[in-house]
This record gives sequence, C-alpha cells and structure tokens, in this order.
Amino acid sequence: MISRDDAYRLVTEHVTQKNLVKHILAVEAVMVRLAEHFCEDINTWGLVGLLHDLDYSVTADAPEKHTFITEEWLNENNAELTPEMMHAIRAHPGHIPCENRLDWALYCSDPVTGLIVAGVLMHPSKKLANVNAEFMLRRFKEKRFAAGADREAIASCENIGLSLEEFMTLAIDGMRNISDQLGF
Repeated sequence: MISRDDAYRLVTEHVTQKNLVKHILAVEAVMVRLAEHFCEDINTWGLVGLLHDLDYSVTADAPEKHTFITEEWLNENNAELTPEMMHAIRAHPGHIPCENRLDWALYCSDPVTGLIVAGVLMHPSKKLANVNAEFMLRRFKEKRFAAGADREAIASCENIGLSLEEFMTLAIDGMRNISDQLGF
C-alpha cells in the first residue's frame, strides 16, 4: 500500500490550489479522527481522506471523470490501494453507492469540512479553537450559509452510528489537530 509520504507527494504534484490542498488535509484529519473513534485503521482511513480529491483539479469541469483519473495516477505510480479504499473514494462523489462505514465516513466528511471552514471564517475570532459543535449546528440549520455544503451528505453520518452533534464534534476535533496547516 502507498505510504502517507508518497500519497502527500502525489497531492502536492497534482493539486495546485492552496485551498483544495487545505480541504484535502482537513478531510484526512477528520477521517483519522473518525478512525480513532471507531477503532479502525488510522493509516487506511487517513489515506482515503488524503487521496479522495487527488484529481479534482483536472476533473472539476468533468465530474463524471472524478476519481477515475486518481485511480490512473495511482496505477502509474505503482501506488496501490485496497479495493475497499478505492471503493470509498469512488463512492464519495456518488459514482457508486456507499456500502460500509469507510464509504459513509468519507461521504459525510467531505462536505462537513467546507461547512466548518465557513463557520470559522464567520466566527468573530476566526479561530477553529473557538468553534464548537453547538455553533456549527446553528450554522447547519441556516440553509443559505455555506450553501454548497451538502447538508444531506453531512447528515448521512447517521449511517455510521453518529448523531449530527457527535459527528460535528469529531470533525472539529480532527481539524483542530492540524489547525496550523489549515491556517486558523
């Protein structure tokens, strides 16, 4: 399986937008925190988060190709992922249905990071350390706030046995672990 260092190298080679790199790192951090919570393999879950949007820079205008180019790049680099990992990556944009905890975790983690970032940016302190689940749940209910953050996908955290509040708390905790890399 690909190492975290090699996966990160691929991200830095293929993703040029700073904000997209931050999003990828945020999703990785949330996935690692969820893996800790569920006593799952942190490396596996983290890699799925780190690689989930590897090809987004070149597929943003062709969403039907999203994740398929990632698989090509991984193959070109002899960077193997397990079939379960590739399934989760392929399921996160809806190409195939979510079937297990890893799939659902990535599916709900991807949009929640954008919601949390928007929450931090509108918070008076602009600091992730001052944002909590209660604050974010109020923002979650405001449909016009961070309208691009798919509320239905975020709420699918119930498929992994977490309430929205529990999931939001874990997601914030994960992102706090890398707040210096995220810049807030």
